[in-house]
Amino acid sequence: MPTASDPTRTSVRVRAASPAPPRTAWVPGSRDRRSADAVVHRPPSGPTTRPRPFWPWLLPVLGLLAALTRIPSFRRPLWNPDEGFLATQARMLADGGVLYDTVVDRKPPLLPWLYQGAFAVFGDASLWPLKAAAVVAVAATAALLASIARRRWGERAGWTAGVLYVLVSVGLNPEDAQAANFEVFTLPFTAAAVWCADRRRWGAAGLAVAGAFLVKQTGGAVLLPAVFLLWRAVPPGGGRRAALARLGACFALPVAAVAVATGWRGFVFWTITGSGSYASFTGSELHVLGRGLLNTAILAVGCAGLLLPLVAVARARTPGRYRVLTADLWVWAAASAVAVLSGFHFFGHYYLQLMPPLVLLGTGALHLLPVDRLLRSALCSALTCAAFLGWGVVADSTELDHVRRVADAARRYAGPEEKVLFWGMHPESYWFADRAPASRYLTAGLLTNFSGGRDGHRVGQRYGVEGSWPVFRAELDEDPPKVIVDDSRGRSYAPSRMPSLRYVLAARYERVERVDGAVVYVRSER
Repeated sequence: MPTASDPTRTSVRVRAASPAPPRTAWVPGSRDRRSADAVVHRPPSGPTTRPRPFWPWLLPVLGLLAALTRIPSFRRPLWNPDEGFLATQARMLADGGVLYDTVVDRKPPLLPWLYQGAFAVFGDASLWPLKAAAVVAVAATAALLASIARRRWGERAGWTAGVLYVLVSVGLNPEDAQAANFEVFTLPFTAAAVWCADRRRWGAAGLAVAGAFLVKQTGGAVLLPAVFLLWRAVPPGGGRRAALARLGACFALPVAAVAVATGWRGFVFWTITGSGSYASFTGSELHVLGRGLLNTAILAVGCAGLLLPLVAVARARTPGRYRVLTADLWVWAAASAVAVLSGFHFFGHYYLQLMPPLVLLGTGALHLLPVDRLLRSALCSALTCAAFLGWGVVADSTELDHVRRVADAARRYAGPEEKVLFWGMHPESYWFADRAPASRYLTAGLLTNFSGGRDGHRVGQRYGVEGSWPVFRAELDEDPPKVIVDDSRGRSYAPSRMPSLRYVLAARYERVERVDGAVVYVRSER
């Protein structure tokens, strides 16, 4: 019989008095309950620690950051000719114009309709409602990216993706990043398409792709990562075919409905088939390539806080990188790169479409790296964001000032009910002048193929949009403008090189003034 000093008896007593091992608690957002021990340990009794709410904290931060980073947007009436084109289109539509007939552009209709609706509610004297809508679009894109990152890598990654997207979203030339342009309003739809596809909501993903396409054609490139996610998530067979059918139908039906509503012939011509000369690499190749290299370098600086972690992970061959930096993210980035290349113009605002997939790739890389790398990346992004905001504050306004002076000159010679024609590449001139355009073609580029620095042998009447010159001549004959302003300033689309316009000026108009190199002609009474 064991004694009181028996070690066996003592061991039994110790085991009986030992507390039970601590229970583990699963943290919401953890993808694997089995790894909870590595996250949180807490005893079964006592006060519990409730996780801090995610969205009630993040959404206000994203909204505030988006508003702060777009302050330069409100410092000017507009930032680039795209805003001027949309504003003038909206006024023409409000006055009874018909899209893809008496109001034309090479873009889908959602953004012209948004401008028209904003003008109907707030008036057409200012673009501030559209600039405010751009703030909402940036915050919405950031929130969707945060949701994707949180689902994949946890709440810290969600915060990282959302905040870093807002910081890098202004990392381009201010006239590209601060404008209420097509890309800014395309990106919420592209992010939503990937968000839905990531959750196997194929119908909603198709609708989001349709929305992106109807803002700008290149937004439809997000269909590729959506299909890739579907292909990986749904097993072969009837289920995959049904999912593909749902995705395709929900993409095609809204586009078809808009085409029918606007007149399908005009819609197809102006958004797809009528831009052959524009989407060409020939003409001023070196100039276009130089712009592409410059804007690529600017993007690299603006996204340095994302690109450097990606490079670090690639160079160190960090374990697990293929499970985090998954193929669908690279497919999205590749599709966005193709969208940037399309048209061979390399305008800075095209590069905005690359930012969402780069943000998720950078966030994934930071998830694999130590926390101190996240802090350095955030600091780098904040500093570059501040630099680009400073650029926006001090950016040169010479061209904008020129446009306003030319518009003032046209307004002096044409009454409120008289039409004018600005022969140049600044459709915002009509908006500043507050005079109706004499033609549906708001830039000389549509009539001559001069665009984005393209010059030389690919510019002229024969290279304009198919069938545009007979329509243009008929417009000038039936309702001749009171004032024609030649704002070509010696470029290759000057009236002296356009026989039809040169004849009209010589036969019916008198030169009355020269403003900053632009020549003002007034219709003669003889």
